[in-house]
Amino acid sequence: MADTSVTPAPAWAATMRRLVPGVLFASLVAVLAVVSAPYVTRVITIPAMVLALLFGIALNPVAARPVFQPGLVFCVKQLLRWAVALMGLRIALGDIVALGLGTGVVVVISMVVTIITGFLAARVLGLPSPFGALAGVGTAVCGASATLATSAVVPEYPGKDADVVFVVVGVNALATLAIVLYPPICVALGFDPQTTGVMLGATIHDVAQVAGAGYAVSETVGNAALIVKLFRVFLLLPVVLAIGWWFVRQGAAARAASVPVPVFAFVFLALCIVNSVLPSIHALAPLYGHVKDALVLASTAGLLIAIGALGLNTSLTAIGALGWRHIVTICVTTLVILFVATGGLLLIR
Repeated sequence: MADTSVTPAPAWAATMRRLVPGVLFASLVAVLAVVSAPYVTRVITIPAMVLALLFGIALNPVAARPVFQPGLVFCVKQLLRWAVALMGLRIALGDIVALGLGTGVVVVISMVVTIITGFLAARVLGLPSPFGALAGVGTAVCGASATLATSAVVPEYPGKDADVVFVVVGVNALATLAIVLYPPICVALGFDPQTTGVMLGATIHDVAQVAGAGYAVSETVGNAALIVKLFRVFLLLPVVLAIGWWFVRQGAAARAASVPVPVFAFVFLALCIVNSVLPSIHALAPLYGHVKDALVLASTAGLLIAIGALGLNTSLTAIGALGWRHIVTICVTTLVILFVATGGLLLIR
């Protein structure tokens, strides 16, 4: 008698079948955002990453179907971490060292004070501590990317996805407003082009808006602003480690899920070092340049897909229910980093 039994599919194949619908859906949202961004930018400066988030939210009723959930969770929990890790290739330590000690101290102090302010504001307003971390880090480091990275190490709590979405949208809106408001502040304070660039790079949340504000003034201002901004991005590693450690110390991990060891943060640092060493080795520089371009593109794509998945998992109803306290928190952290960084620059110039 012939054997009619069916050999079960390998475990990896079954996993792929579960993940593909959600990953594909999030990828389509990311592509839509990239294609739409040039047209939207003609009207208002909104990065493709934020567009992916908004498109995802709009498609949430479709994405709520169970078939999409495993893939969307994979994008937000796993793909996100490695996309953030690859951001290390965008940073060279030599450029950061060239900023000078005084500028570095001002930037670090303003970031630390802003993150602490996020926690304090959340406590005063009766919001969860993890939201304070999201708001503080999103404001202090690099907007959407930092918010997503921080979400990977703070404990789970009810409404976390909606809070992450709110911070991403909120800091982007405030950063877009800063493009218009901050350069005139620099003029009023009598800042030279270099100091103006430092101020813009130290206070505006997202890289896209930093570039928009800086290069709208001059190339010198834009270059200085981006270097300072990349210094803040580099500090994502110690910030993520500190946030995860703080929640472990508070015992939050025991009440929810354990805070994962942020391997992606150490990979981020390793790639920063690689990007500082390999370009100086002439025999390897051409090959490294091609590899770096491909990995930076992969990082950008991964972040777009992850934030698209986050949007797909977030309903407008959940965001609308957040209320004024969330708005006050990110406005306070934005004002704090502006005042502390600008005040520091006035002292050292």
